Amino acid sequence: MALPNRRKFLTGAAATVSGLLMSRESWATVPEKVPGSSPDNTAAKFDLMAEIKKYRKIDSHAHVYFNSPDGDEVVDIADRLFIEKLAISRPMVPGGKGDPKEFTEANNLVLRAFKKHPARFLPQMTLNPQYKKESLEEIQRCVDEGMIGLKLYNHVKMNDPLFYPIIEKFIDLKMVILMHMGIGKARINYDSREPVNVSIPSDIAEAARRYPEATFQLAHLGGGIDWEDACKTVQGIPNIYVDLSGSNNEGRIVECAMKYIGENRLLFACDNSFYQGVGHIIAGNLTESQRRKIFFENYNNLLKKIGRNVN
Repeated sequence: MALPNRRKFLTGAAATVSGLLMSRESWATVPEKVPGSSPDNTAAKFDLMAEIKKYRKIDSHAHVYFNSPDGDEVVDIADRLFIEKLAISRPMVPGGKGDPKEFTEANNLVLRAFKKHPARFLPQMTLNPQYKKESLEEIQRCVDEGMIGLKLYNHVKMNDPLFYPIIEKFIDLKMVILMHMGIGKARINYDSREPVNVSIPSDIAEAARRYPEATFQLAHLGGGIDWEDACKTVQGIPNIYVDLSGSNNEGRIVECAMKYIGENRLLFACDNSFYQGVGHIIAGNLTESQRRKIFFENYNNLLKKIGRNVN
């Protein structure tokens, strides 16, 4: 009997799947009867966990937090989804000052988790370019401690001249600059928590055109941004990669990204919405080769530039 369509299966079984992923006792197989399945129970014959297990994965956008400073919870969930490595950072408080004390504490938290799980975490630093001297000093400290990239938040727009010396430094380092994107529908209505300086896709596009030698990562296409506009805005800009993370499960996100961006610039990521991050790609209309690229190969190729790729 033919396997069911992935997207139809994921739609009918979302609640059951999320429960499976969170329960160690039952995560090997789909239960005998799947909610929303056809009368002959075809969906129950689809081994979802076997499908997830067969792909190597690097999560290009993950976080650790002060309430779990060693990262154990993140590793526990990654184990259930067969995620080998996770690029972790600690974002600063939305709307906060983002002063050197805050971003140093955030980076120390990431380093603590990395030292606890060096085989699983790829640590990324954060900073605030409003503090140029302190930021450049923090970059050097973090690189010396083994960090592999930069995760920026919403204190300064990506195309602001304050970012230029930071971008230029990361060109020299050959490391990825991951930029938070403003949450909101269309380019007009932003979520109330977003500050005036939050970046939008046109900002990262402008920065990428100014610095074609730099490598940028546009964050969480599935995280509540205007994803259609984002895809159209960064198409044809080869040094912008787009991660598919986010908890929003709208249809056609992956297909839209494939149309405008293509299989070589899309990255698997969860932004700590783990089963959604995996589900986007499993449910997407993709070939086996395309899934392998997005889940693992594309980000691993970026890591090769700095000698930190996964063998």
